[in-house]
Amino acid sequence: MTVTALPERIRVELRAAADASRARSQQAYMKSDMPFLGVRVPDARRIARAAARGVESPDHLRAAAREMWDAATHREERYAAEALLTLPPVRGDLASVPLIEHMVRSGRWWDFTDELSGRIAEMHDRHRAETAALVRTWSFDDDLWVRRLAILSQLGRRERVDRDLLSEVIAPSIPSDEFFLRKAIGWALRDYARFAPDWVAQFAAEHPLSALSRREALKHISR
Repeated sequence: MTVTALPERIRVELRAAADASRARSQQAYMKSDMPFLGVRVPDARRIARAAARGVESPDHLRAAAREMWDAATHREERYAAEALLTLPPVRGDLASVPLIEHMVRSGRWWDFTDELSGRIAEMHDRHRAETAALVRTWSFDDDLWVRRLAILSQLGRRERVDRDLLSEVIAPSIPSDEFFLRKAIGWALRDYARFAPDWVAQFAAEHPLSALSRREALKHISR
């Protein structure tokens, strides 16, 4: 399947699954200028992965994802583009970083950024030193969504979280009054608190977190 044929096949199948009545509520919930087709997010991802079954070339998948992302007229097409980066040939591949960064910088909203944070988490497992250096740099970026990506990049890593790195990428955004950064800080700490509640409680006690970040971080810690 060619680079152009894969996105086209996905677009056709997304439109076959469209539900105009659902699309309006999806767009309102997401506060999105880009319209929706009315396809459930898990279904959009499933359609993309099924369409790409058998495609083994990492470059092919990345090129298809980039084409689909940049040409998108509906938000589900971007969800599908992101889903192509979950496939085994590209999962955890540092070569996907420029595309992921492009998606975050151009998407500029939490749904895209939060999904893509999982792709960086996979890189932490496969390329620890390189990925740590990358998210340290991102944590100082002028773009709040790139900072959010850095903060959330260890979500789901459980006991594998590098707590020193987590502290480092959170620190530059602690003074920020941006809601999406404050929420990300609290979420990242809350996620790790399931495995290291004492460390998270101590971190919260020693840093001037916003009320939102602190509340989220300590949400499931018995005090």
